[in-house]
Amino acid sequence: MTGGSITPETAEGASALMQRVAEDADRQAFELLFRHFAPRVKAYMLKLGTAESLADELAQETLLTVWRKAPQFDRSKASPSTWIFTIARNLRIDAFRKISRPELDPNDPALVPDPEEPQDDRVNRLQRADVIREAMRTLNDDQAAVVRLSFFEDMSHSAIAEQLDLPLGTVKSRLRLAFARIREAVGDELE
Repeated sequence: MTGGSITPETAEGASALMQRVAEDADRQAFELLFRHFAPRVKAYMLKLGTAESLADELAQETLLTVWRKAPQFDRSKASPSTWIFTIARNLRIDAFRKISRPELDPNDPALVPDPEEPQDDRVNRLQRADVIREAMRTLNDDQAAVVRLSFFEDMSHSAIAEQLDLPLGTVKSRLRLAFARIREAVGDELE
């Protein structure tokens, strides 16, 4: 059965053509729908500020979706034009989401995991950590607190002074004395 004298200019005509596409995969009925709606969908896309090349692509994709999903069209819920423009709107939204969230490049250095640490470097790092931990035990409580806040909690000297209710100069002196003591305890072991 062909599109015949039925045209998509009216809701009834468009519904009849949609029914033929849905039930019989009628190519002539689809061609009439395509010729009628493709330019209108493209104009709609352009009106929304879509670039012309993307508007063309989205109009074609919209009508391709109409062809594939014609059996899902329900004339009791919407007119063919409403259904087609809803498809177009959703495809446009999807396209802009894809543009604003580009695909990830698996070779991007930020996404490539760091190479595994060589075993001898790992052993050396752990040994240094043990030596420093032992040296930290030689500090008095005041010096250890200042070192812990500065290096393990990443606090500024002024923030440490405020938290411990100490003058800034005292915080700096305690850090200087702590480093001297750690250097003395570690000696040549870290070289």
